[in-house]
Amino acid sequence: MVEPSLPAFVTAHKKAHSNQVSRRRLRVCHECDLLLALPPLKTGEKAVCPRCEHTLVRRQSNSAERSLALVVATLITLVLSVVFPFLSFSISGIGNRIELTETASTLIGLHQPLVALCVLLTVIILPAVYLTSLLWLCLGIVRGQPLPRSRQIARTLGYITPWMMADVFVIGTLVSLIKIIGMADIELGMSFWTFCAYALLLLLTTQSVDRDWLWFYLDPEHKAPSNVELGASASQQQLAGCHTCGLVNRLSDNHPHRCLRCDEPLHPFKGVNNQATLALLAASIVMYFPANLYPIMVTTSLGDTQPATILGGVLLFFQHGDWPIAMIILTASILVPVSKMLALLWLCYIVRQPSNTLSSLSRVRLYRITEFIGRWSMVDVFVVAILVALIRNGSLMSIEPGAGALSFTAVVVLTMLAAIMFDPRSIWQSVAPGQSVLTSHDTSPKENHHV
Repeated sequence: MVEPSLPAFVTAHKKAHSNQVSRRRLRVCHECDLLLALPPLKTGEKAVCPRCEHTLVRRQSNSAERSLALVVATLITLVLSVVFPFLSFSISGIGNRIELTETASTLIGLHQPLVALCVLLTVIILPAVYLTSLLWLCLGIVRGQPLPRSRQIARTLGYITPWMMADVFVIGTLVSLIKIIGMADIELGMSFWTFCAYALLLLLTTQSVDRDWLWFYLDPEHKAPSNVELGASASQQQLAGCHTCGLVNRLSDNHPHRCLRCDEPLHPFKGVNNQATLALLAASIVMYFPANLYPIMVTTSLGDTQPATILGGVLLFFQHGDWPIAMIILTASILVPVSKMLALLWLCYIVRQPSNTLSSLSRVRLYRITEFIGRWSMVDVFVVAILVALIRNGSLMSIEPGAGALSFTAVVVLTMLAAIMFDPRSIWQSVAPGQSVLTSHDTSPKENHHV
């Protein structure tokens, strides 16, 4: 990691005031509201906010061509995953074979349409929309001229990304297989292997997108305002950085707060306001009780029906000696949701009462962890969807979704929304107005070099 010296940062301040810094390089950190100027970046380098260590920009080599190749490969594996058989099992000469889409369609037939919709959206529909949108953008860039509606399409990418969970579905599939492998013969279809490749390629595709470069290519004309002060809060200068395209906008009472480049609503920091986060957390806490009190699935074996709650399933795995799988379910279904709700509640409280027990940087790191881990709670929902679709042998052996499945799905969605609605800029609101938020040890954005 290479950090410019303090004199270089002072020089940057002077250049900013004299309009000598390119206004195309100005950015606002979305996690601490710091106004910065990006340094020149080479391929494989990234710029990191010196205050909160948030990654501002990550440069990729041949970004459009790289993303185009990955998109085509990912779409091919997605089509193969949908077309071919996914899993099959047999017990006492009776078996069943399912395709990937049946994990959702079976839930609809068992009166769980909302859970089925969540499975279908997160595993197939939203990734397909993301991939086709990115394909459209990359084709336009490669041919040298953006295709129609490119800017409108590019606006959707950031909204879709958090809700794509193919990688979580793979873990859910493995948990399901471990759960039934001792009682039946399992056969992995071609779709299983192509889906694993699809999940990996989808992850690589999202990481290959350089949104900063993409928006500069789509619209290089718009620039940040002049006469700004680097190293100070953007909100104190009546500025706001667009969360979609990154353009720094000047706020005006005479015009709606929308980005000049992408027309997305701006979200200027106006002080601590956690009402939306607290409301969503309250709803998730309410839904968490039925999610654990009611069975998440009901198993019928040789005419004997046994409902299983989340905690009951964990204890059953422990009793059978399946400690690894028990720990996965315990972590994803109990520890993660509870920890996330408690962490967000604590953050909502602590931003209004500055404390010396934990630094602002530690708090924002805690927020990033809660935002990252929330999606992995969907493992249990995917396990239910797979087992319900696969094991359908009447009174001999079958599994149906319980009343707790919908409640637990709601908990996962609500906690993810609560984390998204929380404004990490409020963690840094204790900085006195009018003062530079950087100390003598801080510098301009750090360049992180990757070999």
